[in-house]
Amino acid sequence: MGNKKIRFNELKGMPIQPSGARDMEGSLVIFPEYEQGLADIEGFSHIILLYHFHLSTGYDLMVTPFLDTQKRGLFSTRAPRRPNPIGLSIVELLGRDGSTLLIKGIDVMNNTPLLDIKPYVPEFDTKKVTATGWLEQAQKKAAYLKSDERFIEK
Repeated sequence: MGNKKIRFNELKGMPIQPSGARDMEGSLVIFPEYEQGLADIEGFSHIILLYHFHLSTGYDLMVTPFLDTQKRGLFSTRAPRRPNPIGLSIVELLGRDGSTLLIKGIDVMNNTPLLDIKPYVPEFDTKKVTATGWLEQAQKKAAYLKSDERFIEK
Protein backbone atom coordinates (compact mmCIF):
# COMPACT_ATOMS: atom_id res chain seq x y z
CA MET A 1 0.00 0.00 0.00
CA GLY A 2 2.84 2.35 0.81
CA ASN A 3 5.92 2.94 2.89
CA LYS A 4 6.59 5.13 5.84
CA LYS A 5 9.37 7.66 5.36
CA ILE A 6 10.61 8.42 8.84
CA ARG A 7 13.91 8.73 10.60
CA PHE A 8 14.37 5.29 12.19
CA ASN A 9 16.87 3.28 10.17
CA GLU A 10 17.83 0.64 12.72
CA LEU A 11 15.88 -1.27 15.35
CA LYS A 12 18.18 -0.61 18.29
CA GLY A 13 17.34 2.68 20.00
CA MET A 14 13.87 3.12 18.50
CA PRO A 15 10.87 4.04 20.64
CA ILE A 16 9.01 0.90 21.68
CA GLN A 17 5.53 2.43 21.46
CA PRO A 18 3.98 5.56 19.91
CA SER A 19 3.99 7.20 23.37
CA GLY A 20 7.80 7.17 23.17
CA ALA A 21 7.67 8.86 19.76
CA ARG A 22 5.14 11.53 20.72
CA ASP A 23 7.06 14.33 18.96
CA MET A 24 8.45 12.32 16.03
CA GLU A 25 7.12 13.53 12.71
CA GLY A 26 7.20 11.53 9.53
CA SER A 27 5.31 10.81 6.38
CA LEU A 28 3.44 7.98 4.79
CA VAL A 29 4.01 7.79 1.07
CA ILE A 30 1.06 5.96 -0.46
CA PHE A 31 1.34 4.23 -3.83
CA PRO A 32 -0.36 6.33 -6.53
CA GLU A 33 -2.97 3.66 -7.29
CA TYR A 34 -4.34 4.08 -3.72
CA GLU A 35 -4.32 7.90 -3.59
CA GLN A 36 -8.04 8.23 -4.36
CA GLY A 37 -8.73 6.23 -1.18
CA LEU A 38 -7.23 9.09 0.86
CA ALA A 39 -10.17 11.37 -0.01
CA ASP A 40 -11.70 12.92 3.13
CA ILE A 41 -8.96 11.67 5.47
CA GLU A 42 -7.99 15.29 6.28
CA GLY A 43 -11.12 15.52 8.44
CA PHE A 44 -9.58 13.21 11.07
CA SER A 45 -7.04 14.26 13.68
CA HIS A 46 -5.76 10.71 14.22
CA ILE A 47 -5.45 7.58 12.13
CA ILE A 48 -4.77 3.92 12.87
CA LEU A 49 -1.90 2.34 10.96
CA LEU A 50 -1.55 -1.39 10.43
CA TYR A 51 1.83 -2.48 9.13
CA HIS A 52 4.02 -5.49 8.57
CA PHE A 53 7.03 -6.01 10.84
CA HIS A 54 9.08 -6.87 7.74
CA LEU A 55 12.36 -7.19 9.63
CA SER A 56 10.91 -9.58 12.19
CA THR A 57 11.67 -13.26 11.77
CA GLY A 58 10.63 -16.15 13.95
CA TYR A 59 8.99 -15.88 17.33
CA ASP A 60 8.95 -17.35 20.82
CA LEU A 61 5.75 -17.95 22.74
CA MET A 62 7.43 -16.78 25.96
CA VAL A 63 9.30 -13.46 25.75
CA THR A 64 10.89 -10.91 28.04
CA PRO A 65 9.21 -7.70 26.88
CA PHE A 66 10.93 -4.31 26.83
CA LEU A 67 8.83 -3.15 29.79
CA ASP A 68 9.63 -6.10 32.06
CA THR A 69 12.40 -8.37 33.27
CA GLN A 70 10.48 -11.64 33.41
CA LYS A 71 9.14 -13.87 30.66
CA ARG A 72 5.54 -13.33 29.61
CA GLY A 73 3.24 -15.05 27.14
CA LEU A 74 3.76 -13.51 23.70
CA PHE A 75 0.10 -12.58 23.28
CA SER A 76 0.12 -10.60 26.54
CA THR A 77 2.87 -8.39 25.09
CA ARG A 78 3.44 -6.13 22.11
CA ALA A 79 6.68 -7.83 21.15
CA PRO A 80 7.39 -7.43 17.41
CA ARG A 81 8.47 -11.04 16.74
CA ARG A 82 5.08 -12.76 16.28
CA PRO A 83 3.53 -15.62 14.28
CA ASN A 84 1.79 -12.93 12.17
CA PRO A 85 4.13 -9.91 12.46
CA ILE A 86 1.54 -7.14 12.26
CA GLY A 87 2.00 -3.84 14.06
CA LEU A 88 -0.54 -1.19 15.02
CA SER A 89 -0.01 2.48 15.80
CA ILE A 90 -2.38 5.37 16.36
CA VAL A 91 -0.79 8.56 15.08
CA GLU A 92 -1.76 12.20 14.71
CA LEU A 93 -2.56 13.26 11.15
CA LEU A 94 -0.94 16.64 10.49
CA GLY A 95 -1.96 16.96 6.85
CA ARG A 96 -1.97 15.54 3.37
CA ASP A 97 -0.01 16.45 0.27
CA GLY A 98 -1.36 14.36 -2.60
CA SER A 99 -0.45 10.76 -1.85
CA THR A 100 1.68 11.69 1.19
CA LEU A 101 0.28 11.87 4.71
CA LEU A 102 2.19 13.95 7.26
CA ILE A 103 1.98 12.36 10.68
CA LYS A 104 3.21 12.74 14.25
CA GLY A 105 3.87 10.13 16.93
CA ILE A 106 5.32 7.46 14.64
CA ASP A 107 7.42 4.62 16.06
CA VAL A 108 8.13 2.54 12.96
CA MET A 109 11.23 1.77 10.87
CA ASN A 110 11.87 3.53 7.58
CA ASN A 111 10.29 1.69 4.63
CA THR A 112 8.04 -0.47 6.79
CA PRO A 113 5.27 -1.85 4.55
CA LEU A 114 1.95 -0.25 5.37
CA LEU A 115 -0.99 -2.68 5.26
CA ASP A 116 -3.92 -0.37 5.98
CA ILE A 117 -5.05 3.00 7.28
CA LYS A 118 -8.24 3.53 9.26
CA PRO A 119 -9.65 6.67 10.85
CA TYR A 120 -9.41 6.76 14.64
CA VAL A 121 -12.89 7.43 16.03
CA PRO A 122 -13.07 7.65 19.84
CA GLU A 123 -16.71 6.52 19.91
CA PHE A 124 -15.68 3.30 18.13
CA ASP A 125 -12.13 2.81 19.36
CA THR A 126 -12.01 3.98 22.98
CA LYS A 127 -13.08 1.41 25.55
CA LYS A 128 -13.39 1.63 29.31
CA VAL A 129 -10.37 -0.35 30.44
CA THR A 130 -10.59 -2.03 33.83
CA ALA A 131 -7.34 -4.01 33.83
CA THR A 132 -4.00 -3.86 32.02
CA GLY A 133 -2.48 -7.01 33.50
CA TRP A 134 1.24 -7.09 34.16
CA LEU A 135 1.55 -3.73 32.34
CA GLU A 136 -0.36 -1.85 35.05
CA GLN A 137 2.80 -0.12 36.33
CA ALA A 138 5.23 -0.86 33.50
CA GLN A 139 3.22 0.92 30.78
CA LYS A 140 4.38 4.30 32.04
CA LYS A 141 7.97 3.43 31.03
CA ALA A 142 7.05 3.20 27.31
CA ALA A 143 7.38 6.98 27.00
CA TYR A 144 11.15 6.81 27.53
CA LEU A 145 12.39 3.22 27.04
CA LYS A 146 14.04 2.48 23.71
CA SER A 147 14.36 -0.72 21.73
CA ASP A 148 17.38 -2.90 22.39
CA GLU A 149 18.58 -6.10 20.74
CA ARG A 150 16.24 -8.58 22.45
CA PHE A 151 13.92 -8.99 19.43
CA ILE A 152 16.60 -8.85 16.74
CA GLU A 153 17.23 -12.36 15.37
CA LYS A 154 20.84 -13.36 15.97
